[in-house]
Amino acid sequence: MVDATYIDGGVADGLAERLARVRARMARAAGRAGRDPAAVTLVGISKTMPVALVKDAVAAGLADLGENRVQEAREKIPQVGPGPRWHLVGHLQANKANVAARLFDVVHSIDSGDLLARLDRAAGSAGRRLRGYVQVALAGEEQKAGVAPGDLEDVLRAAEGCEHVEVRGLMLLPPFDPDPERSRPWFRRLREVAHEARMRHPRLGLEDLSMGMSEDFEVAIEEGATHVRVGRALFGERAVKDAPGRVEEP
Repeated sequence: MVDATYIDGGVADGLAERLARVRARMARAAGRAGRDPAAVTLVGISKTMPVALVKDAVAAGLADLGENRVQEAREKIPQVGPGPRWHLVGHLQANKANVAARLFDVVHSIDSGDLLARLDRAAGSAGRRLRGYVQVALAGEEQKAGVAPGDLEDVLRAAEGCEHVEVRGLMLLPPFDPDPERSRPWFRRLREVAHEARMRHPRLGLEDLSMGMSEDFEVAIEEGATHVRVGRALFGERAVKDAPGRVEEP
């Protein structure tokens, strides 16, 4: 069941305004970096949010939605109905690749060549084509998934052989810090890693960078993010919040 209890009881009433404010902040950040705001996709993190509220977000113009867990998404996506693009932003267990390939349009958390191969086979069996991002564990935090920088090359070589998953870029969850400026070096480093990988794998492109959450998405955009994953700034606080050092966007 999806938890429908929230600290902010007025979330639904203010959702359109929150969405407009987040988009305005994104546009200003893009402007500071000399970028086109249209080049940055807002992924609203809808985990634990009730279906009615998610439908309100879609009606307000939110086209991309992100979920952390396959099981919750399995219940929610059919109820929300057609329209939005669904992104898996949480850790994906290999044994759930078949289900994920049928539910999601984009997987942000590819962390091994084996998982990528499973997704590719599953997408092929389902007659689908997915977009994927390789999650890179730049900080080496044990509680967070991701490919170690030294192993990234193996995953990208595997990506070149995929027929049904198009790996378009890299994803990052930096160490949690309430000061967004402390995330800037991590975002900058991922951009550099992507540039280096792009030179080695021109066929993949690797133009996309999935990085930035509620507390630091503006800095991420300034450093080149093409996808920001925003939950709290759109939907408000949840009744049960993640602990500091959380692995996913609240």
